[in-house]
Amino acid sequence: MTSASHAPSRLIATVDALRLALLESPDLLGFTLGGTIDEETAAAAEAEGVPRAFLDFCRVLNGVGCGPSVQLFSLAEAEEHQFYCEPVVDSPLPLSPEKLYCVGMIQEAPVFVDRASGDLLGAIEEGPDWPDAERFEQLAPGLGAFFLERLVAPDEYARLALIDDELLEYDDWLKLLRRAGLTG
Repeated sequence: MTSASHAPSRLIATVDALRLALLESPDLLGFTLGGTIDEETAAAAEAEGVPRAFLDFCRVLNGVGCGPSVQLFSLAEAEEHQFYCEPVVDSPLPLSPEKLYCVGMIQEAPVFVDRASGDLLGAIEEGPDWPDAERFEQLAPGLGAFFLERLVAPDEYARLALIDDELLEYDDWLKLLRRAGLTG
């Protein structure tokens, strides 16, 4: 299904399993998983300054909405959200479009790729008050790792999405993970 020479096979296999389960699950939200970007689109975006770490992920999965409060942007959506990289008055965070690239939102807090290291950074515990955080937390050593270790791991996803134990069985992302055989 998916092919991307820059992506680890585990990421590709996981996304393929999710896409197959989504195809077989008309009761789940169809906008949960984005498509992919082609090499021409990736090359043009990289020439415009989009970090390769983000483009490599988009070659496998161009955006994912795991629920109303957890989203990794598609390339087009990311381009619209780069204002989050701009410095904020009185914020101690090292915001800079030259150093960061906004790639998603979790609990109303932006998630960034560090342009130098490729790490995924954020102040998601702060939610909408994220500019008041003292520092960014490293969420994962890259988007692929974040997706596999935090969004595809049911307990981690439920924690990130702030899903109440009583609502776990009703969450569409968790249903999709179960149907794809990725819950344990």
